Amino acid sequence: MSRIGKLPIPIPAGVTVNIAGDNVTVKGPKGELKRTMPAEIKIAMEGTNAVVTRPSDDKKHRAFHGLTRTLLANMVEGVSKGFEKSLDIVGVGYRAEKTGDKLTLRLGFSHQVEVIPMPGLTLGVEGNNKIKVSGINKEDVGQMAAKIRALKPPDHYKGKGIRYTGEKVRIKPGKTGKVVGRQ
Repeated sequence: MSRIGKLPIPIPAGVTVNIAGDNVTVKGPKGELKRTMPAEIKIAMEGTNAVVTRPSDDKKHRAFHGLTRTLLANMVEGVSKGFEKSLDIVGVGYRAEKTGDKLTLRLGFSHQVEVIPMPGLTLGVEGNNKIKVSGINKEDVGQMAAKIRALKPPDHYKGKGIRYTGEKVRIKPGKTGKVVGRQ
């Protein structure tokens, strides 16, 4: 039995889960999320918990069991608390500004880079070198943060670029000088 899949999902107060065949709709104080789950996996409400079950121990069913439970748990957490990812900008002259709902980044290029958030996401700036991506869909928050990081990934020689908060960047040593006496 899947260790993750067999855990019940507690549904907090103020969150409603509607199950119509394969389609699951979760509504909460922060918004509403819809998703089509695999047809073989069954989702049922037992009191204030949602329980995910599989029909057999087939390899496909085992794989979908834990996945379906995690997707549903992320939907419930998203509409109740929301998700957030933080990014740090490291480098002299590198900065971020919020203009309307867009994000304007100066990353050492000859031009400024404008980032438009995906629908349902908000971009925030703390100071000029911290970016916060927040929303109710965990996948979209992670995807938007990855797109921003990909604009200027951390350099492994100087450490400059955009990185996740808490990400460790291993700095490589540069070239060594010429050996004296050899040509």
